[in-house]
Amino acid sequence: MKKIRLMLVDDHQVVRVGLKTFLQTQEDFDVVAEASDGEEAVSRAMTTQPDVILMDITMPGVDGLEATRRLRVLCPKCLILALTVHDDKQYFMQMLAAGASGYITKQAAGDDLIAAIHTIYAGNVFLQPALARWLLEDYQRLAHQSATQPSVAAEVEETNIIGLDVLSLRERQVLELVANGLNNQQIGQQLGLSPKTIARHRERIMHKLNMHSRTELVKFAIRTGLVQLH
Repeated sequence: MKKIRLMLVDDHQVVRVGLKTFLQTQEDFDVVAEASDGEEAVSRAMTTQPDVILMDITMPGVDGLEATRRLRVLCPKCLILALTVHDDKQYFMQMLAAGASGYITKQAAGDDLIAAIHTIYAGNVFLQPALARWLLEDYQRLAHQSATQPSVAAEVEETNIIGLDVLSLRERQVLELVANGLNNQQIGQQLGLSPKTIARHRERIMHKLNMHSRTELVKFAIRTGLVQLH
């Protein structure tokens, strides 16, 4: 069985030791690298090419936000899971915008952390349920503004139409399934296409929309009404 290769980024050694000890008890995890700040994280990631990076946010020097931005460019195959003490909307939104595929606090249960790693490794997004409400709040705020301010509504509607119009029908189908949490293989099974074909569709979608992460695609799909929050 192929193990998921992990890198731990945290400026506190005791935290890294505890995490490594816990994660190495899982048969399908292998901690291949550690770093104590963002600068070291970028360097070690480029050398070791881990599958998933558990990234702290507040660190001396280069912090987790900047490290995540750099890694999305320099090591795009490395998936990033924010693992932080911050139960904070601003950090949450900033990490997603920087390109993280998931966000979980250090107060979460061990089983939740394991689930988060597996989820983003499978190509999906993991947002700790207690924090995901912030995406819903933003969507509801936008919807309220659209309903109460005609000029804003017209602007949002125009943006939505333009955004969706650049996508083909097949690309909209793929985007909808991506936003609903399916990975390439699952989408391919539903649409009768190969995972490689789905990957090419996703690349074209991201290029057309000028987006760089699954999180951005999910927010776009919600904002345009392509998928509904329940």
